[in-house]
Amino acid sequence: MTSRPNGQLREDGVYGRLAMAQGKFISVGRTAPFARSPRALAGRVRGGDPHTSRPALGRQAVLLLAVQGMFAAAGALSGTFVPVYLWKASQSHAAVGWFALAQHLASGCAFWLAGAWVKRHDKTIALRAGLAASALFYLAVLLLGDAAAGWTAALGALNGLAVGLFWLAYNVVYFEITDRENRDRFNGWAGLLTSLAGMAAPWLSGTFITLSGGTRGYRIVFATSLAMFAGAALLSLFLEKRRTGGAFDWSYGLSQLRTKDNPWRSAVPALAAQGLREGVWLFLLGLLVYFATGREQSVGGYNFWTSLTALGSFWLAGRLLRPRFRRAAMLAGAAAVSGLPAILLADTGYAALLATGVGTALFMPLYIIPMTSAVFDLVGRTDEDVERREELIVLRETGLCAGRVLGLAIYLAVVAREQSPAALAWLLLAVGAAPLAGWLFMRRQLSA
Repeated sequence: MTSRPNGQLREDGVYGRLAMAQGKFISVGRTAPFARSPRALAGRVRGGDPHTSRPALGRQAVLLLAVQGMFAAAGALSGTFVPVYLWKASQSHAAVGWFALAQHLASGCAFWLAGAWVKRHDKTIALRAGLAASALFYLAVLLLGDAAAGWTAALGALNGLAVGLFWLAYNVVYFEITDRENRDRFNGWAGLLTSLAGMAAPWLSGTFITLSGGTRGYRIVFATSLAMFAGAALLSLFLEKRRTGGAFDWSYGLSQLRTKDNPWRSAVPALAAQGLREGVWLFLLGLLVYFATGREQSVGGYNFWTSLTALGSFWLAGRLLRPRFRRAAMLAGAAAVSGLPAILLADTGYAALLATGVGTALFMPLYIIPMTSAVFDLVGRTDEDVERREELIVLRETGLCAGRVLGLAIYLAVVAREQSPAALAWLLLAVGAAPLAGWLFMRRQLSA
């Protein structure tokens, strides 16, 4: 259940985050003054025309994408099946919900604590710590075996710690090495890589688990993810060290919300709306596929087709989207993904679930790419904001986390009373409409 996300293309889980511009990094020492414009500090393109519509990505950008790709592949290989594994071990919808809730609460805490660290130290250390904690999570699952059902909250917290450390460091680097002109393109590549991982890895692991008879297959797949996270940590050693200066201001994010007409007052509720949907959708649709078919192979097949669709959609959206198209694109994406869950009100069989998933994968890039890019543009709005980028990225993740926790609280309240597929379909429809609220909050920030 490794996210996203946003993100991060998570998504999110499938919702990526990411990063880089052509040429050099911006290297800011501990005491370096912030003398350049926000755009320059936020990853100005070097060695070429800064006004080109499609700036190339640099060598370090490719390396960071490779780390993100391995992180996504390792998570997709096993994370897709962690909810199924926990449900089979516990036969409890609530146990899966508590795992997810603990994960998101721990990731939110990790963002706040790691924010102070990356403000004064090398961000790549936090990134590697997140990768190492992800490997430790799968090691714990392997060692616990069937007893993992009794440790759902602790395992969720460990996984959340890993996710928080990784994405906090990752998003800070992402902001520093992209700008308004190339964020849509980079987010398109991020979504494409995440979709490619989500297409191949779950299909392979689901087929292997089914052919191996269950428990043995799970153990081998989890061990493979452990090795891949370790490999990503080794690959991250080649990322250049990135330091910054100043003390972490714990109240800076809150001060943005208290300032009249500050754009973060609309961005944070929009992020919470995004998180509200993600908190439930990231695991429940896969569970419904398993309930409908009783086979992990079907879950893998579902992820193959939805991720194949998302791969093409993210690639196309990443090539075509420009800042001036964000407002219309995000509205179209929000309307489509909000309406698609209505399919499940008539039927929760595999065909209906697949149609819902494929349709969502087709339109989600129209929503998530403008949303991600516009929020990170706010981080570079002024020189002061650029200097406080760590605090603002923590604020961003706090909004997402709050929404996810609220979504999971709603899920736990529903399954405490009713666990039928029909009730879960209504739940998906209700929380699935949150992107429309996100667009309403963000619409004024989406104009070029």
